[in-house]
Amino acid sequence: MRVALTCVAIGLSLGIAIPARAGEQPVVVELYTSQGCSSCPKADALLADLSGRDDVLPLALHVGYWDYIGWADTFADPRFMRRQKGYAKAAGERMIYTPQIIVGGRYRIVGSRPKQLAAAIRELDARPDAVEVEASRQGERIMIRASMAEGATAGKMLVQVVPFAPRQRVAIRSGENAGAVIDYTHIVTDWQVLGEWDGTADWQGEARMDGPVAVLVQAAGFGPILGAARVD
Repeated sequence: MRVALTCVAIGLSLGIAIPARAGEQPVVVELYTSQGCSSCPKADALLADLSGRDDVLPLALHVGYWDYIGWADTFADPRFMRRQKGYAKAAGERMIYTPQIIVGGRYRIVGSRPKQLAAAIRELDARPDAVEVEASRQGERIMIRASMAEGATAGKMLVQVVPFAPRQRVAIRSGENAGAVIDYTHIVTDWQVLGEWDGTADWQGEARMDGPVAVLVQAAGFGPILGAARVD
């Protein structure tokens, strides 16, 4: 399927109040963004606004399909565009765009709709987690255990590890955002699938990574994110 591209203009208000939940797994918020898109800086700021919250795990996936308009995104990775296309194909959509927010692998939201984002996070906050993810660090070793919650069922799932940089400042010298100096947060630097899982027994494994890492269990085929944890 050929996926068309479009860049969506946004007018985003920041500082949304979203009730936190205590002691449960975070809602994963994926932002597809680009340094070369003039519509993205406010969405980048919105993602930064979610920092420090236990109930949300923000991830910024930078894409390079706007590089041709004058500035090559310094964080872009072709895998992130393929992931965004995978979500689009799974939803029967024929285009991808920036800024796009995907919440919990379920809800696809234009970055200009913060009220929809708040509603999606609240809705997923209220749902019990299908998968319980435990992750801990010993030096570079990250030990992971995933188990099905009582009464939950699932088909094929993927256990994934996602390292990210907490913050980097970029001076953009050309393109639509020329002259801007932007602080980017939660910048995904890699995306690895550790293994497949059918949920019939606990999944255990480990990865070796420095820095903060998100651990996600997601239904195969770009389905819902069923459990998540963060390791700093």
